[in-house]
Amino acid sequence: MVATEWVWPEVAPPRTGSALLVALVILLLGSLTQAAAQETKLKWHGHAAFSITTPNGKVLLIDPWLGNPSNPEAKDGKDPLAALSRVDYILLTHGHRDHVGDAVEIAKRTGAVLICNPELAGNLVKLAGFPGKQAETDAIMGIGGEIQIAGGEATVAMTLAIHSSSVFNPQAGPNEPERAYGGTPAGFVIIIKNGPVIYHSGDTAYFKDMETIGENYSIDVALLNIGGHFGMEPKMAAKAAQSVRARVAIPQHFGTSPGIVQNAEGFAAELKRLKIDFYEMKPGETISFRGKRLIKTK
Repeated sequence: MVATEWVWPEVAPPRTGSALLVALVILLLGSLTQAAAQETKLKWHGHAAFSITTPNGKVLLIDPWLGNPSNPEAKDGKDPLAALSRVDYILLTHGHRDHVGDAVEIAKRTGAVLICNPELAGNLVKLAGFPGKQAETDAIMGIGGEIQIAGGEATVAMTLAIHSSSVFNPQAGPNEPERAYGGTPAGFVIIIKNGPVIYHSGDTAYFKDMETIGENYSIDVALLNIGGHFGMEPKMAAKAAQSVRARVAIPQHFGTSPGIVQNAEGFAAELKRLKIDFYEMKPGETISFRGKRLIKTK
């Protein structure tokens, strides 16, 4: 059970023992409801896909390739999108298919607003059928910018990433390139009001200016790509955790294809050497935070 802070209101003494019992039950239920309402939930859907549920129930979905082979909700012929009851915002770090994933269909089903760079947004609308009204809002942003979303409950900052970005063009003819410009790749810092500060690295390589991210934001949780080949090798991902001053580092973007790192053991060993806390989520797992503190897993 989640720890609960008790605040006893000043009330007139109840007339009977049964009235006192009822009052205590009401107070207990109210306290537990309040505690649950203050939780921020982070779920890993496998690969680089995460969802964040704010204390007030807004859902942010990052790089939603939900059909990836690690996601238990996509196995045995299941539709992984069926498990989504709500999505308010879709955040895309860049345009590669293993990050854009199911964004278009999710947007059509849920009405979610797109958060990404303008070039990626424009080409997703033109080439992939992303709903225009959901991709043409003030949530389209650039590196170095910050926006407030969810009625001010969350702030999203777009950070630099060293990688590439392109949008697959299914309409390309035989003499046309199959990839269109996807804008500059990015990472995100998501600041939850009265909750954790979460950094998603996207597919970035390590770069020295990651230290600036750590200087400007108090990172509670860093979701770092460790798969190598297309992004950071585990050793450099651990250095990234150190540079952004993460309190806890969680690995992602590994084990989903033969060409990348298959487990997080090397990453965990490097973090131990650097004295940085490590937590390995399992695909489909949700962890919860009370304020900035990890309170439970399931």
